[in-house]
Amino acid sequence: MRRAMGAATQASRAEFLDTVMSRLKKRYREQMVTSLNHKSPFQLLVATILSAQAQDATVNRYTPRLFRDYPTIGDFADARPSEIFPYIRNIGLFRSKGRNIVKMARMLRERFHSRVPKSIDELTKLPGVGRKTANVVLSNAHGIHEGIAIDTHCITVSNRLGLVRSRDPVKIEARLMRMLPSSEWQDVSHLFIALGRDVCTARAKHCERCVLRDICPSSTVRIGVEMRI
Repeated sequence: MRRAMGAATQASRAEFLDTVMSRLKKRYREQMVTSLNHKSPFQLLVATILSAQAQDATVNRYTPRLFRDYPTIGDFADARPSEIFPYIRNIGLFRSKGRNIVKMARMLRERFHSRVPKSIDELTKLPGVGRKTANVVLSNAHGIHEGIAIDTHCITVSNRLGLVRSRDPVKIEARLMRMLPSSEWQDVSHLFIALGRDVCTARAKHCERCVLRDICPSSTVRIGVEMRI
C-alpha cells in the first residue's frame, strides 16, 4: 500500500511538473539557452567554470578579451595561471578558477587530443569541472542530455514547487530526471534559472508576478482552488 501511494505521488508530481514546464516555456522561451557567450565547446567550458558563484553577465563582460588573446586550447595550456589572472580578476575566486582553467587545458591537450569530451565521466575528470558544469557543456555545446545542470536557482525553485525537499544538487537532479523525459532535461534547467532570476530568488519571492502563482504550493497568492501535489 505504501509503495502504491508513493507511485501515485510520483505520478502526480510528474503531471504537475508538466504543467509547470508548459507555463514556463510560454513565459521564458527566449531564455531556454545558456546566457554565457561562447563560440566553441571549449569557450563554453571556460565560461562555465568562471561562472561558479558569479553572475553570467559578469563573466560575459570579461571573456571576450580573454578569448581574443587566448583563442585555442593550446594557448591556455601554454600559459601560466598568473598570465590569466588579470583577465578575470573581477570575477569571484579568480585565482583558483585561473589555475583550474590552465590545468584543464593541459589535460585536454595531453589526454583528450585537444577536444572537449562528450561524456559526464570524462568531463568531471577535468580540474574545476563538476556535474553542473559538465551538464551545461554537454547539453548546450553537444546537444547531449546525460543529466540536468542544477544551480542555486534550480535548488530554490524545485523546493518551493514541492518537487523535492532537499538542498543536495545530486538528489534534486536525480528526482527531476525521473519526472521528465531526457528531451526536457536541458529545458528544465534553463526555465528554473529564468524563473529564479525573474521572480523566485533565494532572498525573496514575487509571487504576484509569477506565472505559477495559482498552482505553486509556496505561493503567497491564492486564486481559486489550490492544487495539491
